[in-house]
Amino acid sequence: MATRLQFAHEMEELSKEVEEMGELARLAIEKAVKLIVTGDYYLKDEVRKLDKELYRNELMIERHCTDIIALYTPVASDLRRVSVSWKIIEDLSRIGRYAWDIAEIAEVFDGQKFKKLVSLPQMASQVVGMVPDSVDYYTTGNAVEARKLFDRDDEIDELYDTIFREMLTYMFEDPKKITIGIHYILIARYLERVADHACNIGERVVYMATGDRWDPADRKRKIPASKNGVEEYQREVAKSRKEPTRPTDVGDYHQHELAEK
Repeated sequence: MATRLQFAHEMEELSKEVEEMGELARLAIEKAVKLIVTGDYYLKDEVRKLDKELYRNELMIERHCTDIIALYTPVASDLRRVSVSWKIIEDLSRIGRYAWDIAEIAEVFDGQKFKKLVSLPQMASQVVGMVPDSVDYYTTGNAVEARKLFDRDDEIDELYDTIFREMLTYMFEDPKKITIGIHYILIARYLERVADHACNIGERVVYMATGDRWDPADRKRKIPASKNGVEEYQREVAKSRKEPTRPTDVGDYHQHELAEK
């Protein structure tokens, strides 16, 4: 009985550790964005400290996960929570690294800014909101809301495309701003990747809560309206997951070999 209580305590502590790491990741990306917007360069040191703290937390939680597996041999939903926690901290650590990448770019600006740039602050605001939400869904095991992160990611992708086109227009108008324009595009790309990591967390939450591997691409596939059509669609999806596609021969190489080259 004591062992079971101790195990429950360890699982509760693990969730708290991941939640705290999620808060550090949120602060890191939030401060990095604020640095770009305001030019307050003292924030760069704070982002760097948060990045290092996130890395230390990743190592600590990783050890905690291995200890739980070794000492308590969790099964079923408990094992899923431990394994998902292990994967989520990797995503959170990467978010911290992207925050640092954004903070480093800030020095390039040196007070230079485009007069009109609405999409980037909007994109940053939405991305910053996705990070704590994804961790909250992990804490509560909310698979329904976790799936919706991908709809929000579609909006982020659209904003990235808008920013890319916007930057090209400004750079064509004033070639002297090509360098700063390229760095704005990099910032938008880093923010887009942060949103992708939030979606990774959401996908892992769905698995943790349901025990099923969910393919986010399924949400965009057109499902037939009739009952027979739905059953046929489900069989095709199941078949595509079980049977890997054979590589296509192209000359002397297979398709996957060409991709590697």
